[in-house]
Amino acid sequence: MNTTSYTANEELSKVPRVTLAFWAVKILATTVGETGGDALSMQLNLGYAISTAIFFGFFLVTLAAQVGSKHYHPVFYWAVVVATTTVGTTTSDLLDRTLGLGYVKSSAIELTLVVVLLLIWRKTTGAIAIDHITSRSNEIFYWVTILVSNTLGTALGDFVATDAGLGFQRGALVFAALLVVVAVLHFATKAPKTVLFWAAYVLTRPLGATVGDVLTKPHDAGGLDLNRITSSLVIAGAMVVAIATTSLRRRGKARELSGTPA
Repeated sequence: MNTTSYTANEELSKVPRVTLAFWAVKILATTVGETGGDALSMQLNLGYAISTAIFFGFFLVTLAAQVGSKHYHPVFYWAVVVATTTVGTTTSDLLDRTLGLGYVKSSAIELTLVVVLLLIWRKTTGAIAIDHITSRSNEIFYWVTILVSNTLGTALGDFVATDAGLGFQRGALVFAALLVVVAVLHFATKAPKTVLFWAAYVLTRPLGATVGDVLTKPHDAGGLDLNRITSSLVIAGAMVVAIATTSLRRRGKARELSGTPA
């Protein structure tokens, strides 16, 4: 393998490699998205519409920083991911509860949007990129798909926990089990990696959402009744530690392969 080429590709890509650490941070991001979204809409009583507007503004700011960067920047990248999970939380709640669509109908609409986005992405660029994003068009498709998939994941989590009657704890176990199935398919079969990636991306959202609800919902609703703002700050802190650790390892690996002194 040409190590110089490897390092150059790593530097050009605007997104991190898909590893176990990537998925661990993604689950933390989706959890803080749930607790953070609920903190504004419920704990601070801003409501779903106003909270959605605030988080969508946050999404646009972080997306501008991410798209404007020349290479992968962990702060910019994960800030956008958190922004998509928070706006996804409040948007889903707005559609499901305020507008009365319900979890099944909104999930069907959002799943259709994800599939349509992926088809248009493939038709426009020739391939659906996963962990090597270098062009502006691929990057825009990537983030719009993530935004919709995180909204879909929120609705799925609420459907399993409430409409299906499993509750938040058993709902979290269901989505964790489904992620294990996706992982087995990834390592043990020749199933399309792109399909498995987006399946996992959608499933990590309801997993994080149900875990967030377990932490913050009242005791009579099956939660631990922890403060939403405090929980969000603690989870965000764990994210920062995980991102810093994995980012340092990535840079060290790149230097090792390129022969650049530390």
